[in-house]
Amino acid sequence: MGTTESWEEKGKEKVEDKVSIWCIISMASIPLVMTLGNSMLIPVLPILEDKVGISSFQSSMIITSYSVAAVFLIPVAGYLSDRFGRKMVILPALILALIGGLIAGFASWKMEDPFTWIIIGRILQGIGASGAMPIVLPLVGDLYKDDDEKTSSCLGIIETSNTFGKVLSPILGAAFAAILWFLPFFSISAFSLISIGLIFFFVKVPKEKDDPIKFKEFLANTKETFKTEGKWLFTVFLNGALVMLILFSTLFFLSENLEKVHDLKGIKKGFVLAIPLLFLCIASFITGRKIKGNLSTMKKMMIACLIALSISVVFVGFVSDKLILMLVVTSIVGIASGALLPVLDAIITENIDKEERGTVSSFYSSARFIGVAAGPPIMSLLMKDYLNASYITAGVLGLILLFIVFKFIEVDEIKHRNKHA
Repeated sequence: MGTTESWEEKGKEKVEDKVSIWCIISMASIPLVMTLGNSMLIPVLPILEDKVGISSFQSSMIITSYSVAAVFLIPVAGYLSDRFGRKMVILPALILALIGGLIAGFASWKMEDPFTWIIIGRILQGIGASGAMPIVLPLVGDLYKDDDEKTSSCLGIIETSNTFGKVLSPILGAAFAAILWFLPFFSISAFSLISIGLIFFFVKVPKEKDDPIKFKEFLANTKETFKTEGKWLFTVFLNGALVMLILFSTLFFLSENLEKVHDLKGIKKGFVLAIPLLFLCIASFITGRKIKGNLSTMKKMMIACLIALSISVVFVGFVSDKLILMLVVTSIVGIASGALLPVLDAIITENIDKEERGTVSSFYSSARFIGVAAGPPIMSLLMKDYLNASYITAGVLGLILLFIVFKFIEVDEIKHRNKHA
């Protein structure tokens, strides 16, 4: 009898493992799709400027409109996911992203002056992104509730999927645009449809035993969380914003520089643009596996990454006319950014109670999207006359943030509060 039970238990474990793998793949598809939805257009922006007849600042707004829409709606999506469930928010959000891609694609295809409708489609995609990508972080925390090591590892995979999307983006964007310049918009809808199918069939969210808390109680709890954990939370938010600001301003600059200074276009430019992003992806994957829920290790990683990022970013402008040197410097920026992102994800997810996890992680995602939104337009305005000054400023901001991390990420204090929570 005991043997039969043990065989049954082993069978159940195998089924659970299989479901878990597909569940992780399904969750990882969301950041992949949302990243492709934004980053895939970066190498295509010079083509868009030519085909639609717009300036580099206007083309940067195609990236920014997506991100601004997400910034303001992410906290709402976070609350709704805490209140009604993660999957109930993710699926409609992915459908909106799909519709937004179709609008931008059809406008580009059929209209003589499609810019306004492209922006409308991008705003819809941004609204979709606000209810999809940020909700993955608390969903991982829900699935691995009592296992920080598994949570960190899974978050590493999720962040790697995000960064892998950035590696694929310039190559796919350039390849699709070589066929039809507006094809990247339609491809976003196709990728969204695949993710919808995966989430619908394979993500099984744990059932809630208790009734969801009322809005008043939820607000009081969230306020209390920010009151007690505010110092380290805002430090993490600032890190997320700065990393994405540096990353997307650098990608925008690289896309323009490779074409106009180094005469690299099309798929060739896509592959070159993917080099620093590949290093970013590898760094994310390794970091996610190494931190294992250890808060002390996370703080050390944050410090090391901020030092590397602050020093390397200063030199981007100075080496911009030397292709190999520029790729070396931007690859170091990529490694530092890629190693930092899964650390920030894990700190947020593992140290906030489930009831507020969706909302708090959504504020963190909003901070990241602020960086994404601000990077391209700032760079489009500064790169002609103030390129070196802008990167030196980024390095100084990184060093200021390093001081803030030393002061406000207090490992023992966070651990102590978690034990008594």
